[in-house]
Amino acid sequence: MTERRVALVGNPNTGKTTLFNRLTGLRHKTSNFPGTTLDARVGRFSIGQGDGAVAIELVDLPGVYSLELRQLESEVALGVIEGRSAPVGEPAFEPQAVLVVVDATNLGRNLLLVGETLRRRLPTVVAVNMADLAAKQGLHVDAAVLRERLGCAVVLISARAGEGIDELRGALREAVTVGAVPTRTPPGDETALGAWAEEIVVSATSGSGELIGRTFTDRADLVLTHPVLGVLAFAGIMTGLFLCVFWLAQYPMGWIEGLFGGLGSALDWAWDGLGLRVGPLHDLLKDGVIAGVGSTLVFLPQICLLFFLICLLEDTGYLARAAFVMDRALRPFGLPGHSFVPLLSSHACALPGIIAARCIPDSRQRLATILVAPFMTCSARLPVYVLLTGLLFKDSPLTAALAFVGCYALGIGAGILSALLARRTILRGQSRPMALELPTYKRPSLRNAVLATTDRAMVFLKKAGTAILAICIVLWWMGSYPKAEPSAKVVALREQAKMVEAGTATTWDLNDPAKQAELAKLDEAARKKALVEVLTARADHLEHREAKSASLMGVLGRGLEPVFKPLGYDWQLTVGVLASFAAREVFVSTMSVVIAGQEEGDDENANQTIRQELASATRSDGVTRVFSPATCWSLLVFYVLAMQCLPTLVLTSKESGHVKWAVLQFVWMTTVAYGGALLAYNLARFAGLS
Repeated sequence: MTERRVALVGNPNTGKTTLFNRLTGLRHKTSNFPGTTLDARVGRFSIGQGDGAVAIELVDLPGVYSLELRQLESEVALGVIEGRSAPVGEPAFEPQAVLVVVDATNLGRNLLLVGETLRRRLPTVVAVNMADLAAKQGLHVDAAVLRERLGCAVVLISARAGEGIDELRGALREAVTVGAVPTRTPPGDETALGAWAEEIVVSATSGSGELIGRTFTDRADLVLTHPVLGVLAFAGIMTGLFLCVFWLAQYPMGWIEGLFGGLGSALDWAWDGLGLRVGPLHDLLKDGVIAGVGSTLVFLPQICLLFFLICLLEDTGYLARAAFVMDRALRPFGLPGHSFVPLLSSHACALPGIIAARCIPDSRQRLATILVAPFMTCSARLPVYVLLTGLLFKDSPLTAALAFVGCYALGIGAGILSALLARRTILRGQSRPMALELPTYKRPSLRNAVLATTDRAMVFLKKAGTAILAICIVLWWMGSYPKAEPSAKVVALREQAKMVEAGTATTWDLNDPAKQAELAKLDEAARKKALVEVLTARADHLEHREAKSASLMGVLGRGLEPVFKPLGYDWQLTVGVLASFAAREVFVSTMSVVIAGQEEGDDENANQTIRQELASATRSDGVTRVFSPATCWSLLVFYVLAMQCLPTLVLTSKESGHVKWAVLQFVWMTTVAYGGALLAYNLARFAGLS
């Protein structure tokens, strides 16, 4: 059964995506148009049954107001219609038909695109969407008159309700099998085309056009687009969205972390059950593959929840108002109002924020937003903030909270100023005026939001997940090799544990009075078991610490110590910072291993012990504190400003269309972070906080 290609085109906000989902369901794939980051969705469905069935390949083109504008979306759409281009992975050839979606409530403007399409002399079907909404508002469209005036098939539909879809399928079948070209050719002159469209609207529609829905829209816009009330409403709505993403996503994120933690434990259990020796293969599977995949999938709930909520807001027609309200505040920094939603979303996670930047039509403004989105404080930075502000202000929760707020403000300020610098230098150019269509408000489609979210989730898993997994495996290797022989202290601890277990010794000086007193309260058998566990755990953690120091990552830490020394970091902190370039949140656990000699405990008391050990840990001279106040301020500023997220770099490369932008993002943010940390360290020392 030969597939017939149909190009789907329409103005933004005409329900084109809803119709695409209605026709294809989940039977589609998402890629890009060659040389662009524009989504290219190709869906497949059949019309009819048996031998008479016709297979349709539906190509969803970018929403455009005209095929003849000098902008990327229009050029891509025209290229597909003329057979010069196709989505990545698909052959380029002229489609057998074009399906044009128009909004029944705004027919005059939509007919301009119809006219440009008809001039291409391809079999054309016009789907007049939202005909039910227009009828409720008192506007009636005569399909027969439209059909006669346009010279092609015209079908009244409601993509949201599924009305007229069967008739549309029949019209598409006839268009691709019969191949009848339009019988009328609209004028080519822009002015004449506008007059042609108005004449058709007058002859094909009836009713007053004083719409109840439009009256509601006008009344709502009195508040939502007001210079003051609109900003307050926007702040409330976006705060609600941000809280939903930040708080609701933590539950499935916790489940995913628990799942992969369970997989790691299951691997240990299977390894023991099979009697296999724990070695490189076990470590690769557990610390490389399972941990790598888990670190990727843990972001999925935030991405899905954010896109689901944004799809709902977009479907209501509100996002256009939000962009309008914020344009005035962001325009002086070279960013449009469209940028605010991606930047706000980045406070939960930069990944969905960068993906959300696709809503920005201007390529320079979109790229500037992508480059600065990681400056926003994401949830991965919070463990570091908690540790450092706790060390700085352990007796003043209010001051620690104010420092938290300062971290958020510093990130926002650095991002906005970096955007301004980018727009004045490498992304210099006249900003495109933000021309917005404010569509009528309507009830959002849950089905459409679910399908769009599912589609985005699959793209994230397929495109980003594989690269992130490979990088995590490389980092695991760097942190695991070369292997080091256990030190004499490790060997001694293990010998001590064996002696206690064999009964040749029943007590041992642990250099920890509290732990010694705790063990003294136990009976002999329990004390023996607990003492063996303590000695073994100390040996394990010390061996782990020494292995990290001797690994390639540890060697790099010692080698790069002179680079970070001006910031107040010794080799131990350098290892923590280097490990954090994979993911910021690993800093705390890395420092627990490298400095405290143990990983974060399983209970509250163990965690408290680690915090105390980190606070009192000393450097190689045995006197200078690792986490001095000046060093803590330096680290805090560094982690606010630095690019330390491999998934973000991978996604930046994908969304920008070239790896050079990810490299630039990394270099710029790291440079700013280094300079900021250097300034903070020296100011703190000048203030006597060394």
